[in-house]
Amino acid sequence: MSESFERYRSNFLREVEEKVEEGEWVKMCMQCGVCAGSCPFGPHWEHSPQKIFMMIRAGKREEVLSSDSMWMCTSCYNCIVRCPRKLPITHIMHGLANYSHRLGMAPKGQPTRQFAKLFWDNLVKKGRVNELKLTMKHYFRNGFSAGIREAMAMKEIGQGMMKAGRINPMEFFGGHAVKDLSGFHAMLAKAREIEDRKKGFSD
Repeated sequence: MSESFERYRSNFLREVEEKVEEGEWVKMCMQCGVCAGSCPFGPHWEHSPQKIFMMIRAGKREEVLSSDSMWMCTSCYNCIVRCPRKLPITHIMHGLANYSHRLGMAPKGQPTRQFAKLFWDNLVKKGRVNELKLTMKHYFRNGFSAGIREAMAMKEIGQGMMKAGRINPMEFFGGHAVKDLSGFHAMLAKAREIEDRKKGFSD
């Protein structure tokens, strides 16, 4: 790496390169804007991916890690397919979201982040998603009365899912687990240990 480029790198860029999945690609962004133009949520970004990458290079650590932009990504991969430099933009955005979450800097009320946490907490219990419990937790996340209103508004979709076998009312009382649940939990624990060691976390 040239000495001039080394001087250009901000401390935050170095941090992202070391601790965020695929973070070493951020410096390769040439700011063409194709990623934002290809994204279904393009008009709704607080900061589009190329803006996030420029902010990283400019050392705007708090502004980047507290942004809700990383949580807007739906993993459609349009940005990766169309990026002239084939940057793994989706992976970087998810990596930044995970990093900001683990640092406690992610926006607290961001709806996608709330649902992602509900989904993960649901999944890790038995290795399978209990869709009924996930739906109920999502509906009642803002209190009982709000949950009733949302459930009533979505009742036709819920009834359709039950008819299609996507939701089983009996799953409210437990639901089925993967065959080797202890092995599944051991795998997650090992994955977290490896990630912590690689990224320098101590929590």
